[in-house]
Amino acid sequence: MNRQCKVNIRDETSADRAAVFDLNATAFSDDAEARLVDALRESADEYISMVAVDNQEIVGHIMFTPVTLETFEGLRLMGLAPMAVSPSLQRAGIGSKLVTAGLKRCRSQGVGAVAVLGHPEYYPRFGFMPSSQWGIKSEYDVPEDVFMMLELSTAYLQDYKGTIRYNTAFARL
Repeated sequence: MNRQCKVNIRDETSADRAAVFDLNATAFSDDAEARLVDALRESADEYISMVAVDNQEIVGHIMFTPVTLETFEGLRLMGLAPMAVSPSLQRAGIGSKLVTAGLKRCRSQGVGAVAVLGHPEYYPRFGFMPSSQWGIKSEYDVPEDVFMMLELSTAYLQDYKGTIRYNTAFARL
């Protein structure tokens, strides 16, 4: 299905948590990502969690949590993960709306760059590029083209190289 869906993107509230859990469990075919979202809410110092709502039903979710560039602890960096869209509504533009709204929120909160481990055909449309162009790699052993960064502030990463470290909750996934 390749139709556009009219949804409202807003911040997640505590009342949304059960629906967000169910959405992530359904979208990923098990509850590992759903449990990750719960763990990140508990362990991250700060996070951005947004939902896509269609007719009062949560049909999409995106989360951003702090990541660190090893040895450069003062940088304001976030990792985009996870993102989920109801399987019946995928390819309807909901994911794009979530990413766009989430990046806008990151920018407004002074985040300098965002990391994502994701599909190399999808994320470049938002400006993500392979992190290797900055000499940055993921702590996880993944193909170079799936670990990407997006500078939200011009030349934010130009003087930095190293390894991006995620919240320890990701290691338990």
